[in-house]
Amino acid sequence: MGHIVKITTKGQTTIPQDVRAALHVSPGDYVSWEMAEDGSARVRRVQPLDIDYLRAIEGTLSEWAGENDEAAYRDL
Repeated sequence: MGHIVKITTKGQTTIPQDVRAALHVSPGDYVSWEMAEDGSARVRRVQPLDIDYLRAIEGTLSEWAGENDEAAYRDL
């Protein structure tokens, strides 16, 4: 059975302890809310983006940024 929790005026709520345990989340972790067409929501644990790593590899991807590549992948 699900949990019923109250939403504060700031739009916040407490994630029940057993849900936090099942998601393996603790203070400071990130979660993602995904909405389904039927109005239901799914929440899952996500890892934060490593911006330094992404910036480091950005320069190595220039060979994929050409006009021919744009044309080839435009309709995907």
